[in-house]
Amino acid sequence: MEELIIRTKRLTIRHLRPSDLPDFHIYRSNPEVTRYQGFDVMTPEDAALFIQNNAVHSFGTPGQWVQYAIENTETGRLIGDCAIRLDSGDPGTAEAGITISHLEQRKGFAKEAVLGILTFLFDGKEIRRVVETVDAENIASVNLMKSIGFRQEGHFIENIFFKGKWGSEFLFAMLKREWDEVKKQHNLLLQA
Repeated sequence: MEELIIRTKRLTIRHLRPSDLPDFHIYRSNPEVTRYQGFDVMTPEDAALFIQNNAVHSFGTPGQWVQYAIENTETGRLIGDCAIRLDSGDPGTAEAGITISHLEQRKGFAKEAVLGILTFLFDGKEIRRVVETVDAENIASVNLMKSIGFRQEGHFIENIFFKGKWGSEFLFAMLKREWDEVKKQHNLLLQA
C-alpha cells in the first residue's frame, strides 16, 4: 500500500496509526465535534476498531472513503482527520470531509488542511472536480467552504434523516480550472 503524505506549512496529512488512538478518541468522543458528522460519539474500543479497519484502505479505489490523520508537524500530535473518496461513477470527481479536534479549532488548521487536500487532488492526482457536502446548520463549515472559494451548487431541504431528525445540506464544488485561480489567493498556507 502506497503511503499518502500531504505536507502544508504546519500540517502533515498521513495514514492513521494505532499510536494516534488517544488523540483520535479525545475529539471523536466529544458530542460537539460529532454533531454534524456522519459518525456518533466513539468509545475507546470504537475508535481503535475504526483505525484498525481503515488501515487496509488506500487512496484511489473509486467509491471507498479513506480516513487520514491530520498531524501538527511541530508537535507531532494528531489534531484531526479527513476523509477522501473518489466518486464510483466518475473517478475524476473526488469528495472530502474534515474533522478538527475541539482543542485545535479556530487556529486556521481546517482551512490549511482543505487547501492541502485540494493541492493533492487537483495538482497531484489531476482530479477534475471536488465536492463537499455540508450540513446547512454547520455555519463554521459553510463559511470555510466559501472562504476557500468553493461554489455552492445545491441546497437540499430535509434530504437526510440524520441523528433522529431530518436535516438539510449544502453541496459545494470546485473545478480544476477554478482551483488554478483560487490557489493564487492562498499561496502562503500551501507552502510547506
